[in-house]
Amino acid sequence: MGMRIKALLALTAVAASLSACATVSRLDAAGDVHDLLVAIRDNDRAAFDAHVDRRALKSQIEARLMDEARQRGGRSDAAMALAALAAGPLADVAGEALIRPETFHAAANYYGYTPDRPIPGRVAIASTLRPIGNGQVCAAKKTGPCLLTFTQEGTTWRLTGFDAEAANLHLKR
Repeated sequence: MGMRIKALLALTAVAASLSACATVSRLDAAGDVHDLLVAIRDNDRAAFDAHVDRRALKSQIEARLMDEARQRGGRSDAAMALAALAAGPLADVAGEALIRPETFHAAANYYGYTPDRPIPGRVAIASTLRPIGNGQVCAAKKTGPCLLTFTQEGTTWRLTGFDAEAANLHLKR
């Protein structure tokens, strides 16, 4: 019986230390997420650019364009080759048009970053971050969808993905 209790206590200690690691990562990320959301709220392009991985976001836009081409019946090799050729330049143009603070206002508002409210603190932001593996966290309310995905690059957490539908960031067609 004593051995079982010791094993249970050891497992509990391991689980607590793993949970603490996740909390530390979330707290580290929370500072950069907070800075990004303030930059979005204030339309501060320089601060926004410091916390965004444009290449990753453009790759996500390009992948989305390819998925839409497939869904619209572009199953022939010629159609997919044409879509592949067009996706890169279109993603560049869309990236320049969309990857700016104004586009992400709905997401910032969702997390409480509006001019008429006090700014949530680091701990409040950390509570909205979920570790999702591969050194990434996503911003999501308790039961809500992951709107924004952040990846640690050196000492900075950068925005590397977003769910356009969930964040109400629809591409204009």
